Amino acid sequence: MRDLNRKFNQDNGHQLDLIPESTNGDFVSAYHNDDEELIDPFCVEDNPHKITFEDITSAAFKIKCGIVNTPCVQSRLSDATGIDLYLKKDFLQRTGSFKERGARYALLMLSEEQKQAGVISASLGNHALALCYHGYKLGIPVTVVMPVLAPIMKIAACRQYGANVIVDGPDMGEAKRIALRHGKEKGLTYINGYDHPDIMAGQGTLGLEIVEQVPNIDAVVVPIGGGGLIAGVALAVKTLHPNVTIIGVESERCPSFYMARKTNRPTRATIDSTLADGLAVPMVGYNAFATANSLIDKLVVVKEEWIAIAILKLVENEKCIVEGAGATGLAAILAGQLDELKGKRVVLPLCGGNIDTTILGRCLERGLAAEGRLLKFTVTVSDRPGGIAELCRMLASIGVSIKDIMHERAWIMSDIFSVDVKVVCETRDREHATQLKNMLHQNYQRVVFGTSDNSTSHHLNV
Repeated sequence: MRDLNRKFNQDNGHQLDLIPESTNGDFVSAYHNDDEELIDPFCVEDNPHKITFEDITSAAFKIKCGIVNTPCVQSRLSDATGIDLYLKKDFLQRTGSFKERGARYALLMLSEEQKQAGVISASLGNHALALCYHGYKLGIPVTVVMPVLAPIMKIAACRQYGANVIVDGPDMGEAKRIALRHGKEKGLTYINGYDHPDIMAGQGTLGLEIVEQVPNIDAVVVPIGGGGLIAGVALAVKTLHPNVTIIGVESERCPSFYMARKTNRPTRATIDSTLADGLAVPMVGYNAFATANSLIDKLVVVKEEWIAIAILKLVENEKCIVEGAGATGLAAILAGQLDELKGKRVVLPLCGGNIDTTILGRCLERGLAAEGRLLKFTVTVSDRPGGIAELCRMLASIGVSIKDIMHERAWIMSDIFSVDVKVVCETRDREHATQLKNMLHQNYQRVVFGTSDNSTSHHLNV
């Protein structure tokens, strides 16, 4: 790995044109057609670097004084899922994610000249936070380029650690190009957040802790974004216990590893907005894919609603606030996609907890809705005195709680003596929700559930 650093120092390239500052003081790049020169020397497609188990053990020794050895405890969801679940709570790291492991090791492995010059990276949040924090602790200057869609909370946190934060680029692809160009101009070492060999080795220390904390493991279910975490964890676990099953999980809205396996090489995938924003990497790393692909026994792609349900379950049952990326492993189990694990001992790394407060609220509501515990419906009732009150009494009689209610008259054309009542209500579970639906259908002619425009009419026998 030191050879890689030497290669980086010898790679001078040619001067790139830059616009040094914009009117608001932020760095702005001049986009050119010479992007082929903006190559990360640690991540080369034609020469992928596979890390070794010795790299991971070296990382474990060197970072142990600066990283939290997080607990791995049995889950209260074990009985409900039929799986002996253990949760590795790595969201308890100082900056809220596993990214600290790789960031600290990558910084420690720099040469003295590189440490003095500083490092740069592009990140949506967790890697940037980890790099800024440990750069601050180790006295190494850090610059991070964050796309404009990065959470404001994470941008502010990076600045609190004294880092140079550049908010530029509409997405991660542009942010990375800006960071590489800026790094070449300023002589900074670029540290890829998921594909740098030292980053992967550092993430692998999570796997070492898991096998030390939980005996007789049958499987480890790992979220996949760029692939660095599963590469390190799979290598660590499989080296010590070859029979342990390694399962990777992605969101259906960012299936980059699935695409890589389909084509047998890292391939750019279409990325849509997702609750698991930490996994939204358009293409897995070359080094990560080369290291992890042969070690992954099964790959699962989960739907967004199950990620929301998993976040809800972790809050309710474990009192753990976990971001979407960290909840994907549980999502796959709850969705019934890993039923072969029933009766077995399984570890889930809860790898990040940096979820925006407003996003958390949306996730909880979506989880409740997906479980049938939050319902929205529109019902046409009589506009004569007591019509709406009768509906409310009916809901109360079966224990349904009204969360929001409104009515409108102006757009009811069929009957001047009717009113549409829109209700958002809470139920205990799906069975309770079914009871509510049956009651409404029996008592009202027109009921519309959810966002559907198609009403269901039921004529009463009178």
